[in-house]
Amino acid sequence: MNQDELQKARTNLDFLKYLETKEKEVIENKDLAGLYEVLDNLLILDLDESRINKVYETILKTAFEGMENRLLDNAKLSLANDDIHFIRAFYEHAIEKWSQSNFKGAKELFFILTQIIEDEKLSNAMKVHLIACTNSSDMDTFYEAQVSQNQMENDEIYGYFIVNFTFDTKEYINDNKEILNKLSNELGHLLA
Repeated sequence: MNQDELQKARTNLDFLKYLETKEKEVIENKDLAGLYEVLDNLLILDLDESRINKVYETILKTAFEGMENRLLDNAKLSLANDDIHFIRAFYEHAIEKWSQSNFKGAKELFFILTQIIEDEKLSNAMKVHLIACTNSSDMDTFYEAQVSQNQMENDEIYGYFIVNFTFDTKEYINDNKEILNKLSNELGHLLA
């Protein structure tokens, strides 16, 4: 969307009314996919920050409630259905904590993700994030040193996540298996 199109969307009263109605509906129904659709539109259009925060808070609350139910059911999350929204919410919250140097909080969220995602590539990427947080690597350093800037992911399903690194992921995980085993012992109670 170019600047002209953005300005038209920001001033299109029919669209803004639709967005407001949709926002109320998805918040009331705790529709995670709809909440993300509304959030993405609010962010793209750079609309009221308090509305953005309210939608994001509802996303987190809904995702944490849904994740709790899935943990109780010992269910794995798939990228092939609406589970991606739960994964995205947890991931974004972990990234937010990490960016604020809350390594403990980020580690806990990344650990949970490593255990409940059934997609091997994404689960392994979360293990890389987890190892970096365990080593107290700040997010900027991690991004500059370990995230591949040259590889573009062809599969859109990974578009919300950092999954390409400057090293072989499986080898890196194998080299750091002691850290992961220790974390499994320390954080395993989060899954109980």
